[in-house]
Amino acid sequence: MARKKIDKDKVEEVVSKSQLKREMHSLQELGKQLLDLKKQDLENLGISDELHAALIETKRIKHREGLRRQMQFIGKLMRKEGQEIIDIIEAHFEKKRMLHNISNQQHHLVEQWRDRIIAEGHPAIELFIEKYAEGDRQWLRQTIRQIAHEMKNNKPPMSARKLFVHLRDTIANQVN
Repeated sequence: MARKKIDKDKVEEVVSKSQLKREMHSLQELGKQLLDLKKQDLENLGISDELHAALIETKRIKHREGLRRQMQFIGKLMRKEGQEIIDIIEAHFEKKRMLHNISNQQHHLVEQWRDRIIAEGHPAIELFIEKYAEGDRQWLRQTIRQIAHEMKNNKPPMSARKLFVHLRDTIANQVN
């Protein structure tokens, strides 16, 4: 019995049914994320008019089963979109995640400086001024005294809030 010679260029990559389902579900999830975008952001992504209309329609559906079927339809429309559009959408969400993470990191940094300045006082102020030259040493010292006064008299922490805003603005100006 003679064997057939297979031309390797013509052999298509076989994708399992499970892999196809995973891809389908990931596109459907991407479609769910599109629902949270504003109308202007949707238009900037370059999606097809049919997908855009389906996303707008989905926002009006309240019935659970109808919403489930509409999401499946959106997944189907997402499969029709070109890979470049899918890449643009994924890049958009990745950029949003990165900006969110950077914002969280800056917020935590400001909180750490505020807590350190309140706890340590003048030595922490000097360290802050070394790192962020735009900081106002005199204002920080006055604010620390006000915070101590507010804490001693059991008053609301208004000065601590002012300190947070000042530190946030100073750090943001230094980063930008």
